[in-house]
Amino acid sequence: MNEEVVFRQISRQFARPGGIVCVADHASNSVPDDIPLGIDPSLLNEHIAVDIGVEGLTERLARRHDMPAHIACVSRLVCDLHRNEDDRAVVPTTSDGHLIPGNIGADLEMRLDRFHRPYHAAFAEFLKETQPGLILALHSFTPSLATSDEERPWEVGLLYNQDDSAARHAIRLFGEQGVNVGDNQPYSGKELNATMDRHAEAAGIPYCTIEVRQDLIVNEAGQARWASMIADVAGRVLLALEGK
Repeated sequence: MNEEVVFRQISRQFARPGGIVCVADHASNSVPDDIPLGIDPSLLNEHIAVDIGVEGLTERLARRHDMPAHIACVSRLVCDLHRNEDDRAVVPTTSDGHLIPGNIGADLEMRLDRFHRPYHAAFAEFLKETQPGLILALHSFTPSLATSDEERPWEVGLLYNQDDSAARHAIRLFGEQGVNVGDNQPYSGKELNATMDRHAEAAGIPYCTIEVRQDLIVNEAGQARWASMIADVAGRVLLALEGK
């Protein structure tokens, strides 16, 4: 992977002021050749390295549903773009019971300069140019963690910190379609909401942080189904916000 390819943006031509855009912080499992993580390569296909299914889901929303997208091109194991710079896990040394030996003693400032800061600077510029009325932050979650016995029965979760204005509408709308919806589940946006805290809440832009259970979007059929459902819900959320 070229070290300068930290993100990509697609369907910018469909941007309109007051419209909907997407961001996917954990869409990639790419690791630069000069950053040895010291892990079994098979782990790069697991949830500790990438939000499974999110890249395809986001691309469908951008290309099929005209929602411009800002998509990460580096694994969360290299630098977690959905963490604050001062978060100890921004360069994780463990994840769901797995040691990441190559990150122990890593040059944190180099990782931030190379990945985190360019990614967020570009996303800030993306939002300035697109002027959205709603941001969709897209993630997926594993049905279970290796380090926990907790069940995760939800099909989709809506996360939020202080501003739940869009999430409340989305929770209701997904529920009306018979979906098992998590309200600040499988984890709380009050504890981890870094990208939306920075780019949405701080700027007063409504947002939905959407977590889809990864087994539901692992293939193209699932991604197409969920992209259509999310696009429908997001459009109705935007209308509800405009009419408040």
